[in-house]
Amino acid sequence: MSTQQRILPYTSVFVKLLKGPVEYVEKSTWEKLIQYKVELTGFLLQMGLALVLDEQDGYAYIKHYPFEEDENPVSWIQRRSLTYEESVMMVLLREMMAEFEVGEATNRELIKKRREIKEYAELFFKENASRVKFLKEIDRLIDKAEENGFLDKTETNDLPDEQKFRIKKIIKAKVSTEDLDHFYQQLVRYKEAKEGITQETQQEQQPY
Repeated sequence: MSTQQRILPYTSVFVKLLKGPVEYVEKSTWEKLIQYKVELTGFLLQMGLALVLDEQDGYAYIKHYPFEEDENPVSWIQRRSLTYEESVMMVLLREMMAEFEVGEATNRELIKKRREIKEYAELFFKENASRVKFLKEIDRLIDKAEENGFLDKTETNDLPDEQKFRIKKIIKAKVSTEDLDHFYQQLVRYKEAKEGITQETQQEQQPY
């Protein structure tokens, strides 16, 4: 039996899934994933992994099955830890996706310019003394979201703020509706506190 015959037909898909989510835009890989999803699911199960597949939104990824406490399985999947600010940016991108899907969208994908993401994010991050540093920090968080696989740059531009990004639907699997509800509650408290401080400041500044 030749080496080629011994290789499973979905090996290339498995290797890509180990590196991160696979989307329908990767046409050849996606078609092979759909074709061999049953066989791939069984293969992954033998290694303690589960295939999470959303054919409607067009993404797939793998996760570990929960093990007993006394078991110490090998970790196949790369794990990324996010800072608080990076987590907030991820939630904001998820919120933009939710608004996009509720609206009468004519396109399958949500495309936003860097400028539009920054304008949306400015409402939720506390601005520091230097606006230049503040905007640079938001730029850094956008770049980090791209690095972490939540954004895909679809168009470059000589003006950085005009760069276009696709907000990946995989973010729906990473931020649940419960996470969004929790974020809303925190946001309401933040806005109420901010408005209260603003009103107090305005009263103090009024001439007698």
